[in-house]
Amino acid sequence: MSVPPRPPAQRAVEHPLVARLLAGRLVAGVRVEDGLRVAAALAADGHPVALEHRPGSADDAWPAELVDRVRATGAPGDCELTVPVARPARAREVAAGAAAVGLGVVFDGAADAVDPLLDDHPDARVVVRLDEPSAEARCRFLAGRRVRLRAGSRRAARLAFVRCVDVLLAGDGRPAVATADPRLIAITGERAAWRGRTPDSWEHVMPWRVRTAEQQQLAAAGATVRVAVVSGPGAVAALVGRPGGAR
Repeated sequence: MSVPPRPPAQRAVEHPLVARLLAGRLVAGVRVEDGLRVAAALAADGHPVALEHRPGSADDAWPAELVDRVRATGAPGDCELTVPVARPARAREVAAGAAAVGLGVVFDGAADAVDPLLDDHPDARVVVRLDEPSAEARCRFLAGRRVRLRAGSRRAARLAFVRCVDVLLAGDGRPAVATADPRLIAITGERAAWRGRTPDSWEHVMPWRVRTAEQQQLAAAGATVRVAVVSGPGAVAALVGRPGGAR
């Protein structure tokens, strides 16, 4: 029986040299412990962390491994874990385990799958992607909760950015704006000041080792900057598959 060829990105990720070169640069590494190691180092320096692990395939074992490691070593400071909600029952189990060991929970998935989970996790954060057509309506619905707004790369998403940021900053929740685009960062700061938002009532989310000097400047000015740490074969494959390694 012939074995189908692996995709180029997968072959690249599995090559030991590529994995060594990428690990520790823009992606923490391919293993669960790689992300936790970087998160712990950032937390030791006083940085809040947004931790996300992307398995190379439908790997159901990684959440249990991550929770077990955090249970043994302790949560790395103020650390939020992104929980994908492809299967709500599984996401509920992962979220409960994460919360039990002191990790913040961030649900990332379709609205009809995520919303029923919020009754059990009222303090969980919810990812809203600006690439989604319903992003503004979703922000209005969640304005009193904790939301992580992920800015997209498409022009239409950028045009919706100000409207969504305004909605979230006008609400009673604690929004987080995930972008490394200097223009969008500046807009967010301006809208927060106009809305009378104190620096501790909202936060930036910026990728690890991307625009580090700007992250330091924002933090020095009093803003909260949560550093996004991504690990896993899926994260490395995405990086390999993009021209120039763009994020």
